[in-house]
Amino acid sequence: MKKTYSLLFFFCLALTGVSQAQLPPIFENSRAQQAQSEATVRRFLSPVRILWQTGTIRNAERLLKVGNGQADLSGKDMCSLKSDGTGKPSLLLDFGRELHGGLQIVTGQWKESKPITVRIRFGESASEAMSTIEPKQNATNDHAIRDLTVQVPWLGKLEIGNTGFRFVRIDLVDGDTELLLKEIRAIFVFRDIPYLGSFHSSDDLLNKIWATGAYTVHLNMQDYLWDGIKRDRLVWVGDMHPEVSTINAVFGYNEVVPKSLDLARDITPLPGWMNGISTYSMWWILIQKDWYLHNGKLDYLKQQQPYLVKLVNLLIQKIDDKNSEKLDGTRFLDWPSSENPKGIHAGLQSMMVLSLNAAGELSRILNDPATAKKCTEAVARLKQYVPDPNNSKQGAALLALSGLVPAEKANKDVLAVNGAHNFSTFYGYYMLQAQAQAGDYKTALANIREFWGGMLNLGATSFWEDFNLDWVKNTGRIDELVKEGQKDIHGDCGAYCYVGFRHSLAHGWASGPTPWLTEHVLGIKVVEPGCKAIKIEPHLEDLTFAEGTFPTPYGIVKVKHTKLASGKIQTDVSGPKEVRIIR
Repeated sequence: MKKTYSLLFFFCLALTGVSQAQLPPIFENSRAQQAQSEATVRRFLSPVRILWQTGTIRNAERLLKVGNGQADLSGKDMCSLKSDGTGKPSLLLDFGRELHGGLQIVTGQWKESKPITVRIRFGESASEAMSTIEPKQNATNDHAIRDLTVQVPWLGKLEIGNTGFRFVRIDLVDGDTELLLKEIRAIFVFRDIPYLGSFHSSDDLLNKIWATGAYTVHLNMQDYLWDGIKRDRLVWVGDMHPEVSTINAVFGYNEVVPKSLDLARDITPLPGWMNGISTYSMWWILIQKDWYLHNGKLDYLKQQQPYLVKLVNLLIQKIDDKNSEKLDGTRFLDWPSSENPKGIHAGLQSMMVLSLNAAGELSRILNDPATAKKCTEAVARLKQYVPDPNNSKQGAALLALSGLVPAEKANKDVLAVNGAHNFSTFYGYYMLQAQAQAGDYKTALANIREFWGGMLNLGATSFWEDFNLDWVKNTGRIDELVKEGQKDIHGDCGAYCYVGFRHSLAHGWASGPTPWLTEHVLGIKVVEPGCKAIKIEPHLEDLTFAEGTFPTPYGIVKVKHTKLASGKIQTDVSGPKEVRIIR
């Protein structure tokens, strides 16, 4: 287990223990406090390979060496890019995995001490880094600039960029010029936090999927909890729910979650909906419930009470005399379900039940029996009307989780049909949860392997905004240049707001298998607020063993499950004395 864990997280596990320097006294105290509140650190990574080059380039392998970020006068072994009569040189660098941050360029001394112009293109795929911003494949500079022309200094250093990327293309723009490069390094910007949760089993694919989901969310834990590091660098509250579930399973408490929840609350005065979407205000309630269950911070929950009470009253107003939801605002579950209004209606009815049930539980904790009673009565009304999901896996999953439809029926009629086809990266988590509720762990694991494993098979190192199994036929990998006759999985696919290269390849809402594997394969489920009681109920299915860790406010819970020859599961559990283990 230790060997696998260190290989998967070598790029972040070794990055702990950074002390925060104080600012000199000359700075005002308010500015010093602001600077000290920065949660992220920077690390520098050299590229791992040169994927492509053209033109007159000498000693390009120099750029793969570990650097120190310092220009010097030695002039030894510089990488030379020379524009001449044969054309202008370019090269494409691969940094090995998806990163958040920018680029550091360290230069040498050329004949004239003047800047040289270069074009820099960041890409989450090799083909995106090779693309030009134009309408054909929808390459953009939305949210973060990824295609820019800059000047690099003579015998100096330039740092540029703030985006999500793995690949960088560099073009020499000036004619009749020689550019000397000492180093090109990625500036990796991330929260310096340990991976307290872990998962390791007899299936290495599941291990990689768990780790990739954890890393995807880690990348998006920036100033706030974003949905994407290239595009959608925003706080989308519904998208936060699977992200927070992952944080609970991997990192434990982190201030980025309440900070983001409070931002959404503070910029959304009622009767407005968070992000303009009614379900997203309901997801805010569900996240508050999950956050309290894992962390037990009653003082923080009390701060939400005034807003929660008003939001409950608003939701109850959106039930008509037929006990059906009549929600306004944007009626949205996720993008792949957006053309199925009947499926959306089923999902909204279910979300009303789920969120009002959660609000009732929170109200009882907050000693507000009046609001709790309103929630109970509203849920009773809503359960008298059950919409048809219209074959929507999103709608069917929510109907099952809300109890409006038996999970076994939703699974048999809709969720288990045609495997992981019509899954989605966001609502795939709830489809898996509904299948677990139906007791169909075997199918859920098969769907995880097929759907999320399908992204890994195409070179993913973080999970994508969306993925469709129908895209896979005759497509190239994202870490290779597309071959003649192949489809570009990035530039030629996508839909809705993420057509082509605008498609984010590091989207936190896609991390659902990580908390799902922790909850259902390791069998770790929190049953009392603050993790004071945890139930252990593993479901190994075809696995011969599974082991891992889980963060609580009191320390780490460790579990190991081994399938014996008889088929019986042997379980070993240890944890802090404050945590009651139920088996």
